[in-house]
Amino acid sequence: MRLTAEFWVQAYLARLRTYEIPAFVVAHGDDTAGAVLVKLNTLDGQAMVFERSFDLMSGERRWVVLSEGAEADVDAALAKQRSFDADAWVIEVEDRQGRHLLDEPGLAD
Repeated sequence: MRLTAEFWVQAYLARLRTYEIPAFVVAHGDDTAGAVLVKLNTLDGQAMVFERSFDLMSGERRWVVLSEGAEADVDAALAKQRSFDADAWVIEVEDRQGRHLLDEPGLAD
């Protein structure tokens, strides 16, 4: 059973708080089935955006980089993605060390 988008977002934000990694919801998507995009802002003018992808070969869901580079370029890619999918969530994580925790167990669902 898949988790609702809102439940996953709240769990992710709670996990980030335990590591004292600042994060906030930039765009509130559909509570039930909205896609989730995670922007990692390293606070040095650079950023990257992750999206969940379904691997057809393995049948697993995993996080892949949608865009990376100058923060303005990443923000433009995010805006373009949101223009296609207004139900998508956007979470911004701010961490100079580049921590996003998406590779931790339980966050791929």
